[in-house]
Amino acid sequence: MFDSIYTSAVTPAQFFIMAAAAIVSGFIYAWIMSFKIRSKKRFFIVAAIVPFMVASVITFVQGNIGAGVAIGGAFGLIRFRSAQGSADEIAAILIAMGSGIAFGMGYVGYGMIILLGMAVIFLTFSLIPVFEHKSMTEDRLLRITIPESLEYSGAFDDTFAHYLKNWENAGVKTTGMGSMFRLSFKIQMKDPSEEKAFIDELRTKNGNLEIAVLPYTEPQNQL
Repeated sequence: MFDSIYTSAVTPAQFFIMAAAAIVSGFIYAWIMSFKIRSKKRFFIVAAIVPFMVASVITFVQGNIGAGVAIGGAFGLIRFRSAQGSADEIAAILIAMGSGIAFGMGYVGYGMIILLGMAVIFLTFSLIPVFEHKSMTEDRLLRITIPESLEYSGAFDDTFAHYLKNWENAGVKTTGMGSMFRLSFKIQMKDPSEEKAFIDELRTKNGNLEIAVLPYTEPQNQL
């Protein structure tokens, strides 16, 4: 079971055995991961077929350096045409690709162990309360719309000092045909339960214009 099923030349029977093992274990893997990763159905379909697709490439590229370089370039183009996913989604795809390499070299047993074993480990670690630091608050994105007449430099510092643990200027943008400014800040609340009081105090300073507190993502276009 743990020896490669491939001989010097891959036969159709060997290829179909590998394909069946990769697709079935890939489906089980995607099903297990769906319990902890919040994503769309399409992501899990992709995660299920990635082991077989990578295995197919490895199977037919073995020993051919030129084909390997060409396939690597194609994968690179696909990567840069794709939107960045969450850490969980990236980890899921990396696990699927790692098992696909084992399947593609004919090590069906090792491929199944890597794929299903890592799924169980991922699920177990997600259920165990480790690496959860209750004292840490998540980063949020604060957007404040202000009239153009308001001098915004330091205008909210006293409110920020009272309610926020940390804050960082994330940019300024004109809006409303240039009649208003939109300020963006990366913030951490001292006490998340005080969010409404925080917003209410900001409203008294920005003329009751729009204020938004959103989940923070790394800048692509936070404004």
